[in-house]
Amino acid sequence: MTSETREAFGQVGIWSGALHSSRTDDVGRAAITEAVGELEDLGYGTLWIGGSPSAEDATAVVAATRSITVATGILSIWDHPAAEVAAHIATLDPSARERFVLGLGVSHGPMVPQYAKPYSAMVDYLDALDSATPPVDSRHRVLAALGPKMLKLATGRARGAHPYLVTVEHTAEARAALGPDALLAPELSVVLDTDLDRARTTARNMLAMYLRLPNYTDNLLRLGFAESDFEDGGSVRLLDSLFALGDAERVRDRTRQYLEAGADHVALQVLTADEGGAGLPRAEWRALAEAFGDEL
Repeated sequence: MTSETREAFGQVGIWSGALHSSRTDDVGRAAITEAVGELEDLGYGTLWIGGSPSAEDATAVVAATRSITVATGILSIWDHPAAEVAAHIATLDPSARERFVLGLGVSHGPMVPQYAKPYSAMVDYLDALDSATPPVDSRHRVLAALGPKMLKLATGRARGAHPYLVTVEHTAEARAALGPDALLAPELSVVLDTDLDRARTTARNMLAMYLRLPNYTDNLLRLGFAESDFEDGGSVRLLDSLFALGDAERVRDRTRQYLEAGADHVALQVLTADEGGAGLPRAEWRALAEAFGDEL
């Protein structure tokens, strides 16, 4: 990773599916604005807008912040035409546009009626971004890459990769596939709960949907898990490999494992028992910032 990328992204960021201004009312938008301002003040390097955001969601967060990098995690290429996305990004002030990164993904067959030839569709989408006026160039793009082909594409046609729901072992393999210079920024889901049985229940509630999506299960099978690990919401082995469970210090230690395996940046998604990942867990974000201290 270059020093420019290291400075732009930082080591630790926050991933949240609750930062969708287009899906809420004025009160909700005010809460998002206040929350992202605090996250910036806490020192996190990057804000990842999760849960299939739109370009509108992303530009609203950029406008509500001053200097932090803002990225989509992940915008579906099937839902948002490249020309429209590029045109919306072009409305940003040039200095704000510099700190925006368009995270792109091909989503999943069970969720997209028109799903076909996802790799070719991504190549075509990147071509369209290149030819837009102004273009969204590779320096401002990352791909939701899991397998070898998409990881290779993330090296040549984007700044790097933003894998979701991956293990430390996958991170090491992804680094080898990407080479030393491309950004590798995996998501890591977090449950701040020292009651591990309860924490695993929270994790299973989130994981259930993803275990119905073959892109994720195929990747986990490649990593050595078995079909039996997907039963009953996920085995203990699977949960403990995919999540950071416990107190803030434990989350810090798990994050370090990903960094030591080759990640440049880790995007933390905080899950809570009452909200899953749908709310703005500001107390948990503060606790993590305190635990990481200068490591942010």
